[in-house]
Amino acid sequence: MISEGSTGIPDGTEVDASYVQWHSDGTEMQVSGMRLPLTGDTCLGVWIKTGARTYQLNHFGVSFDPTGQILVGPARLQAWLTLDAKGNSSLGRFTLEQWDEAGNLLAHVQGKVTGTRVTMETGFQPVE
Repeated sequence: MISEGSTGIPDGTEVDASYVQWHSDGTEMQVSGMRLPLTGDTCLGVWIKTGARTYQLNHFGVSFDPTGQILVGPARLQAWLTLDAKGNSSLGRFTLEQWDEAGNLLAHVQGKVTGTRVTMETGFQPVE
């Protein structure tokens, strides 16, 4: 996920690099490669097919402060993706919003998202 058009975050800034599983029942799981586990690095969501090769994702995670001791609140990630003709890569856009427990919006980030399918032949790839 690369920031584009986000207030206070320069365009081109990497927001996250993660492993994501999309399941045939319309659920999804993501593990962040750029968030410490104690701050909340796992998110769950749902997806729908919106066209021949297009999809929409809506998912939530729970965020904690850097110590992992204080709950910040829910984070919501939405993405709109298009698969390539072979279904091996995706390209799209995302929004990420962080809320506190009182429902106050703390941060809004948006930008581009890309993905590559992992297969049995996939070898080493750096996370970032």
